[in-house]
Amino acid sequence: MATSISATGFKGGLGTSFKGSWGASIVGEDYAMLIKSVPNHVRVGKPVKLPPMMKNVNEGKGVFAPVVVITRQVIGKKRFNQLRGKAIALHSQVITEFCRSIGADAKQRQGLIRLAKKNGERLGFLA
Repeated sequence: MATSISATGFKGGLGTSFKGSWGASIVGEDYAMLIKSVPNHVRVGKPVKLPPMMKNVNEGKGVFAPVVVITRQVIGKKRFNQLRGKAIALHSQVITEFCRSIGADAKQRQGLIRLAKKNGERLGFLA
């Protein structure tokens, strides 16, 4: 149910400093100035996309991390990565041979390789 309130019952009406109507205040000079100050279009640039970082979250952590970092600095990054790749491949072969000897399937083998990677990160071999 709608209720209406009339202002005629007040002594002297409602006191306000507003003169004129709402339409007059918007259509006047202020409106023209407002329209000029607002740009016609807004340019939105492409969001800045950072390149993906292939960084180890455990870098610098782990018991063997200092040895790994020093070795990388001594023999050079390229040679170090080659050596690391050979070591990882050899370790994967050892895991594969172990899985064959105990009769584990490919899914269990893959799980063991993932576990070896996590352990290597924790110990600092992948720093």
